[in-house]
Amino acid sequence: MGGQKFAVLLCAEDSDYVKKMYGGYFGVFVRMLEEEGEIWDMFRVSNGEFPEDEKVGEYDGFVITGSCNDAHGNDLWICKLMNLLKKLDEMKKKVLGICFGHQVLELPPKAEVMAWSNKTGIEMFRYGDHIMGIQGHPEYTKDILLNLIDRLLHRDLIQESFAEEAKSKLEANEPDKEAWKKLCIGFLKGRL
Repeated sequence: MGGQKFAVLLCAEDSDYVKKMYGGYFGVFVRMLEEEGEIWDMFRVSNGEFPEDEKVGEYDGFVITGSCNDAHGNDLWICKLMNLLKKLDEMKKKVLGICFGHQVLELPPKAEVMAWSNKTGIEMFRYGDHIMGIQGHPEYTKDILLNLIDRLLHRDLIQESFAEEAKSKLEANEPDKEAWKKLCIGFLKGRL
């Protein structure tokens, strides 16, 4: 297709590993979603950086990233993000919410639940043809996940036995990156 313009609304700080290997989470998303001829911009919304109101219409779609923040918090930037999301919904702009992004989208009453689990509840939903939320992290590569497990272990946030079990499960059942990529691109670019 090409010629389209997208924005990543970055809601988290980049880890040192992701900065070094991918140039930050923006690089992870662009690597997964970009196709030839497209323009991708980044706005660090968690730092108060948002697209200008008069330029929002120039974008074909938006990706809202994960965050360590509470999606239901009342931080100024979260409130501003919620207002932007209402505007994007009214404009019928494509919005793909990942983890925190999925949570801030607040399940619309007529949304179609596409996946659920006993642990998390709604894992994925779609609203009309312009909003999709995914609770997981389809953008994460195997190396990012392994690094995350190590970071959590070294910060004593998980036990070594849990870390080893998680690494073992990841080695045995690596997520199907191509399927996730196809789903996210297909939705964001109107091919589903």
